[in-house]
Amino acid sequence: MASTTAKLDVSSRSAQGSRAARRLRRTNRVPGVVYGGQGEALCFDADARELRLALASSGAVLDLSIDGGKPTPVVLKEAQRDPLRGATIHVDLLRVRLDQAIHAVVPLELTGVEDAPGVKEGGVLEQIARELNVEALPTAIPESIVHDIGEMQIGETISLSVVVMPEGVTLLDDAEETVLATLSPPRLQVEEEPEVEEETELVGEEEGEAAAEGAPEGEAAASEEE
Repeated sequence: MASTTAKLDVSSRSAQGSRAARRLRRTNRVPGVVYGGQGEALCFDADARELRLALASSGAVLDLSIDGGKPTPVVLKEAQRDPLRGATIHVDLLRVRLDQAIHAVVPLELTGVEDAPGVKEGGVLEQIARELNVEALPTAIPESIVHDIGEMQIGETISLSVVVMPEGVTLLDDAEETVLATLSPPRLQVEEEPEVEEETELVGEEEGEAAAEGAPEGEAAASEEE
């Protein structure tokens, strides 16, 4: 479960566009905005390393302090990342009340994959759903939902209805209609040898035609008489 022990101290900033944001990133600062609750939207910038550590250790909730002010509980609403380096380049934070449930998107983690009989027999596992929509108090939102598929057989399809939600967490997705994973039979490899033989025969015919076209007229005529 999440906790509110992780803290993040940031500095307020005025919204000055993408050029100012790029200057911040060059100094290892990450621009962001916090909104929601009873307050107005505020722009800030945070130390890149401190932000990374706070988000990694907070679960769903962290205490945000702007310019040394009173900490406010917030959750990460969205993080934009550099497509090449994967580094966070902008964050949106949402103010929350710890006594009011919120909606959240939680990763789905499948365990026991290597132990599943169908996988051992060469079956192809495909995970369909990778995130679940849930509702819970901010401090009750799990970092991930875990489900064991260690007994899954070839040809089997599992739906969300088999997953047990943690206490205090309400699932918002359709449990019966949402497919989590399928385990298909092994894929057959198509033999390519006939195509290779056909190409070889074709090359031989082309070489014979080329030789006939390049021969002197006498040799060609003798060949025709034979």
